[in-house]
Amino acid sequence: MKGLAIRNHRAFASGVLFLAFAIFFFVTALQYPAGTAARMGPGYFPRLLAIVLAAVGLIVILGAMKPTAEAQGLRQWDLKGLAWIAGSVILFGALLFPLGLVGALFVLVMVSSRASPEFTWTGALANAVVLTALCLAVFVYGLGLQLPVWPSLLN
Repeated sequence: MKGLAIRNHRAFASGVLFLAFAIFFFVTALQYPAGTAARMGPGYFPRLLAIVLAAVGLIVILGAMKPTAEAQGLRQWDLKGLAWIAGSVILFGALLFPLGLVGALFVLVMVSSRASPEFTWTGALANAVVLTALCLAVFVYGLGLQLPVWPSLLN
């Protein structure tokens, strides 16, 4: 049983996380009718996606247990970085309607950039501009989602 030892603990934990999310979403999707491949119901795609996510998780878990896998341990959680990321998402939700998509995305990128140890103001500003432009192009103009683009004071 020498070949079944966990060599890469980081990859193993990632695979377990993928698998846990897959199980959660699959069980949640059971509330909705699946339908058939020809007439998909609201539960069809979430179940299919959960199965794919579970397969990815299992592949990552098995890869972490291969004898040739790189030996890596788990790192300590970066709670400060996690707080910056979670806080930026909460801010995005709170600021979307008062500031519009442009303002809320700008704040999201700037605040979440603080989570990186390689943070620089110029890098964060460049990311904010590029990601805001991409999100506008894809979601508002490409997909036609009805989102407030500019601050409500300008409307």
